[in-house]
Amino acid sequence: MNYQNLCMDVVALSREVGRFMKEENKKIRGSDVESKEHFNSLVTYVDKTVEKMVIAKLETFIPNAGFIGEEGTSDKIGDVYNWIIDPLDGTTNFIHGVPIYSVSIALKENEEIVLGVVYEVNLEECFYAWKDSKAYLNGKEISVSSAKRMEDSLLATGFPYWDFHKMDAYLRIMKDFTACTRGLRRIGSAAVDLAYVAAGRFEAFYEYSLKPWDIAGGAFIVERAGGKVTDFSGNRDLISGKEILASNGILHDTLQQKIAKEFLA
Repeated sequence: MNYQNLCMDVVALSREVGRFMKEENKKIRGSDVESKEHFNSLVTYVDKTVEKMVIAKLETFIPNAGFIGEEGTSDKIGDVYNWIIDPLDGTTNFIHGVPIYSVSIALKENEEIVLGVVYEVNLEECFYAWKDSKAYLNGKEISVSSAKRMEDSLLATGFPYWDFHKMDAYLRIMKDFTACTRGLRRIGSAAVDLAYVAAGRFEAFYEYSLKPWDIAGGAFIVERAGGKVTDFSGNRDLISGKEILASNGILHDTLQQKIAKEFLA
């Protein structure tokens, strides 16, 4: 398997579907919006169409691969290779005309992520990496921040759509981080948050109650950029999405301990 060539094919595919998404964003109407299992978990025909477009193309790259996609447009499972796809990460932003949304694609070989691509559509920024490579943004190598102090850090987070039973603890964490950092951002696309950690724009990103397609591509890119990715207990986890802390590595232990103190108490 030539991971580099495959990755560049996925980059080209991401740009192709990104152009479609951008055009459709001009046409979206309220009647095009549906709720999934929760009223604020939204989906449009664009999410579903893009996933079908991506799967159709990926099938030509690795014919025997399976798919783990947010919209469930394919139930094919591969014995070795499985693509993990979020066709439109940031659907709420997309619907409301907020210009941060992305397509995220990762490839899992057995239980190992070997390729990740995150394409932020509006800025036309494609973040990517493959097995044993560096991390890249539009052809230029990127790396995580070198910040050593919380006072010099900018953090990102997100909020769950439904799992609110630990929100009080989560808000206490936010209060703590707001007081000891340059601030927190909530931009509405976990894939982009992770890509920004990889590029050194954020020192860290944390969230809970996500899904594999939200994080697999971005988390892999963070590691290839020199960062660290764990759950809130400090265990390496690039896939589950139940909890994620991605950082520049330097501040990881400090952040993880602060989060665990409140969230895991």
